[in-house]
Amino acid sequence: MSDAMPTLSETDALRMDIYQLFASLLRQAPDSELLAWLESLDIEQDGSRIAECWAALSEAAGQSDVDSLKRAHFRHLVGVIQGDVVPYASWYRNGELMEAALVALRQDLRVLGFERSEHTRDPEDHLAAMCEVMAMLIAAQSSEQFTFFQQHLTPWASRCWDDLAKVDTAFYSALGQLGSAFMESEQARLSDQAAYQPVRIVEPASYDAGAARKATP
Repeated sequence: MSDAMPTLSETDALRMDIYQLFASLLRQAPDSELLAWLESLDIEQDGSRIAECWAALSEAAGQSDVDSLKRAHFRHLVGVIQGDVVPYASWYRNGELMEAALVALRQDLRVLGFERSEHTRDPEDHLAAMCEVMAMLIAAQSSEQFTFFQQHLTPWASRCWDDLAKVDTAFYSALGQLGSAFMESEQARLSDQAAYQPVRIVEPASYDAGAARKATP
């Protein structure tokens, strides 16, 4: 995969930004600047589920503060042992952490030219890491977007977002609803574009991904 970044369409640039936003919000609580930006969003209501979810997240951002969201993020997504939601593919697909799904994911990431960042402690199958991979595939206009999404996000990510939607913090509940709606939108969009034969991806019964940065040659 080339390092050159082609010019993205408006739609793909937005998709990339959304994946990056999800990755940021899953890894850590928003700071005051990001919270203010989310509150200021002017959402055009077209009757779609995803527009309603964006509006709900924006409203929740306006009713939240940084300190409370830091505590909520830890409680919902980290925890002393684990949070209310365990955002790892192997947890949803294998029932335990650091399982076979992670091994297969690592193989696929190597094929795609990605490696784990030395600055993260999370395994590659964290949902945030997988959102980062999708953002980079979009940035490169890679034809592997559909295959990666189908193999590593479709089997479990919506269930994870749905679980986040059930937490008792309005902001993170709204984030979960938005994530679920976005996965639905991505499934439809990428399925329509899937008229190619991608690089073969290892496909055991349970696999999912998360990478953090593109490997340098």
